[in-house]
Amino acid sequence: MQAKAVGLYQGLPISDPASLQDVTIAVAQPTGRDVLVAVAATSVNPIDTKQRQVQAETDTPRVLGFDAVGKVLAVGDQVTSVMVDDVVYYAGAVNRPGSDAEYQLVDERLVALAPQKWSAAQSAGVPLTALTAWEALFEKLPLKADRQANLGQTVLIINGAGGVGSIAIQLAKWAGLTVITTAGKPATIDWVKQLGADVVLDYHADLDQQLQAAGYSGVDHAIIFHSTDLYLPLVTPLVKPLGTIVAVVTNQQPLPMDLLKAKSLNFAWEFMFTKANYQLPAMATQGMILARVAALANQGFIKPTTKRVIEGINATNLKTAHQLVESGQMLGKVVLTAPFNA
Repeated sequence: MQAKAVGLYQGLPISDPASLQDVTIAVAQPTGRDVLVAVAATSVNPIDTKQRQVQAETDTPRVLGFDAVGKVLAVGDQVTSVMVDDVVYYAGAVNRPGSDAEYQLVDERLVALAPQKWSAAQSAGVPLTALTAWEALFEKLPLKADRQANLGQTVLIINGAGGVGSIAIQLAKWAGLTVITTAGKPATIDWVKQLGADVVLDYHADLDQQLQAAGYSGVDHAIIFHSTDLYLPLVTPLVKPLGTIVAVVTNQQPLPMDLLKAKSLNFAWEFMFTKANYQLPAMATQGMILARVAALANQGFIKPTTKRVIEGINATNLKTAHQLVESGQMLGKVVLTAPFNA
């Protein structure tokens, strides 16, 4: 079947008219564990902009998009977890065609029923960020993924107002953690406080001094969602001995890992596409995580992080969304809703 989509043929600056183009692609019927989804909404994340920038020249358009919500149209012969007409949400896999397309094939192990009490635009802003935040908090840090299970422990979240930070704050609060985060503008400070942050540090000023002034001698763990090169040396002195630091953003220079040794600090990378890229048995945990996140959304424990909605999924609107994300000033998430190429 044919699908309207937005694709690219080579890595170009978003200002270039050819950086993203309206295209038509072929989409096969699902086999095995794949499901075919009619995409209703998609979101743009930093990985979209990075993948676009480094795309090698190709004759077949590359379709990005790693957040989606939509209705299941058909399922493969091995699918057991979802049915036709289910409304699902997912982040998919970075090595397969993405959700900037009218129809998309995705492995059933990566999907879950979308939150029933949220709109498509609200649900589409969550999968990638929720998976990243959940894996960072409850797989990379020695914390329990249960309500109020981590009372008395502190976590420092660098860049709490961004897409991942916005959901990480909420999940951390649900799990009982004291959340300390960074922000630098009145709007972002207000946003992270709305999400439940207990202490907000101004990233323009000395973090250690502000932490001490707030009554904390240090934090148990830290998650870096922005500029690992810059923040690892700043965060390391703040983490208590035997704590763990998780980073999401790829470093540009060799990291000063020697700074971690004196306090026996642990360091872990979080990349939510690892499970799908390597077809690990653990990839099924992503559908399970999204199911738990949907339950938390339906119960009111977490709120949507979608802050801007653009109607119409086409090259022009996706360029706008990419520009917003590339600015580094996004509050929460930007989502585009169907119809396609309208």
